[in-house]
Amino acid sequence: MVITVQLPDDIALHGDAQREALEALAIEAYRSGSLSHHQAASLLRMSRMQFEQLLSQRGIEENAYGVDDLENDLHNLERLRDQGLLAS
Repeated sequence: MVITVQLPDDIALHGDAQREALEALAIEAYRSGSLSHHQAASLLRMSRMQFEQLLSQRGIEENAYGVDDLENDLHNLERLRDQGLLAS
């Protein structure tokens, strides 16, 4: 899905406005519970640790690793084992 946002010129010229807007969207969706930690990190094409660092840089210290994140990690672990990339 592609979402287009029109920014006023004075905001669009500020730094990397596109990246900043995407980060703000992902962080707020994470904080509101609309996205899991994993989903927000994926939206930003970051690892979980990189996303955690971004949250820390923004002063967001709550750790919300939840059931969805655990289930996703377990699914990925099982998939890697099935592919022979991890020992059983």
